[in-house]
Amino acid sequence: MTLAPVFAAPPAVLLHLATVLPAAGIGGWLILASRKGALWHRRMGYLFLALMTVTALSTVFVREIDPEGGLSPIHLLIPVTLLSVAGGLIAARRHDVRRHKRVMLALYLGALVLAGAFTLMPGRLLHRVFFG
Repeated sequence: MTLAPVFAAPPAVLLHLATVLPAAGIGGWLILASRKGALWHRRMGYLFLALMTVTALSTVFVREIDPEGGLSPIHLLIPVTLLSVAGGLIAARRHDVRRHKRVMLALYLGALVLAGAFTLMPGRLLHRVFFG
């Protein structure tokens, strides 16, 4: 494992990593371990949503797959993520617990787990970090 590719990455990638990594940890805790509806769940939930919003917006500037400026299919997750953040927040505010749970779980699995798996493909930055 080497962090050299991270240190050489453009600022947009660094911002993306700086928000997505804590979002993954916080989101996992929110789903698996936190007491739902408790003050800490709500506070950390707002932080999670803020991190996911910045993560999604920073992705617009991450062009590792097509450095010439085009967007890749993974960029389709940007509007999905932003809509999920809004939908999950609205559901929570309306006390629609079932919808909130469903939207937040889908957001975590799609935008973090599934998209995260794609970052380990050969040629991608995190593949170089973990596999050389």
